[in-house]
Amino acid sequence: MKKTLFLLTLLVYQFSIAQHIVTLENCYALAIKNYPLAKQSELLAQKSAFETASLNTAKLPKIDLNAQATYQSEVTGLPIPLPNVTPLNKDQYRATLDMNQLIYNGGLIDSNVKLKAIQTQTQQKQVAVNLHSIKTRINQLYFSILLAQERKLILTSKQDQLASKIKEVKSGVKFGVLLPASEQVLEAENLKIKQQLRETELDKNKQLANLSELIAAPLDEKTIFEKPMVALANDAAISRPEIELFALQNQQISSSKELISKNKLPKINAFGTAGYGNPGLNMLNNSFQTFYMVGLKANWNVWDWDKTKKDKEALSVSESIIATEKETFLLNTHMQLEEIQTEINKLEEALKTDQEIVSLRESVAKSSDAQLKNGVITSSDYLVEFSHLYESQINQKTHQIQLALAKANYIVIKGN
Repeated sequence: MKKTLFLLTLLVYQFSIAQHIVTLENCYALAIKNYPLAKQSELLAQKSAFETASLNTAKLPKIDLNAQATYQSEVTGLPIPLPNVTPLNKDQYRATLDMNQLIYNGGLIDSNVKLKAIQTQTQQKQVAVNLHSIKTRINQLYFSILLAQERKLILTSKQDQLASKIKEVKSGVKFGVLLPASEQVLEAENLKIKQQLRETELDKNKQLANLSELIAAPLDEKTIFEKPMVALANDAAISRPEIELFALQNQQISSSKELISKNKLPKINAFGTAGYGNPGLNMLNNSFQTFYMVGLKANWNVWDWDKTKKDKEALSVSESIIATEKETFLLNTHMQLEEIQTEINKLEEALKTDQEIVSLRESVAKSSDAQLKNGVITSSDYLVEFSHLYESQINQKTHQIQLALAKANYIVIKGN
């Protein structure tokens, strides 16, 4: 019993490996994960983290070590000599340790950090926009493969039925019921089908290779592509990543305006200097001395010749530009959706009559088959109706795949 269960488990495992199943959603996910451009989102986050850390260092004290040695042609002196006061040396030396600590700058650093975060989100959203456009390419490849599969099935069925008919005709030729030319006509058609099957196989292999590269996953003849059940939502709202991108661009402008305003606020710093040199702070003491100095420094640009105002006005114009870009995007998207909806309606109408056409062609082909057996028509006449039947079947499958593709593209364009 255990041995039987083990063999069944092994067979199921081997079957699952051999039957690699792929869905349209799988392809979307793999492309977004593996496409080279997708790496940019993480890289942008890393870059932002480093830049934010760099901006925040402005809150930390700045310490500088300075040293200098100079020789000057003249030094400060007194008009009269004084006892115990030595004139300054013309060669002077100084080494200092300077510290500067930001106390207040109106939140300028935090505003810069906020702007950097929004800029990073905007760049990441642009990556998402670019990745979203890949879905249309995936749709084209995926449904082309599905169409090639359906075409192969129909051609194989046609080939099998033709092979059976060739056997019947050979028997008729052998017993003198049919002319030898009847067999040759069917054999020529059989070669034509083989040619079509080879062309279909090559086309499918090309599509498989392209899709495999796009999603960075192995695909081959054994891969099973599931037919997606594409349903269109009644919601008319467009939810493309471009909409979020426009919103982030507006946030970036608002944050930039806030940063410009903060540039006008006063800035206060504490500073300190400790040093050793000749002379020190006491200019009358001509010797090496240690010294220090601490204090506060304030800076306030009270008049900037309307630079802040002009910068904000320029950003307001940028907001208007973004508004027109969004309006243009929505207009073009609605036009695309209307075009695809028209295509969907046309294909749905075609499919309503496709089944009727196939049924009629099957009836005519069946009648031709009987007529050929009885010698009423020639093989050429039979092939005309025989080919019409399979052409109608291929047309029906083509319309089905085209309809599914149109719906998938509709969803991608709409963004749902």
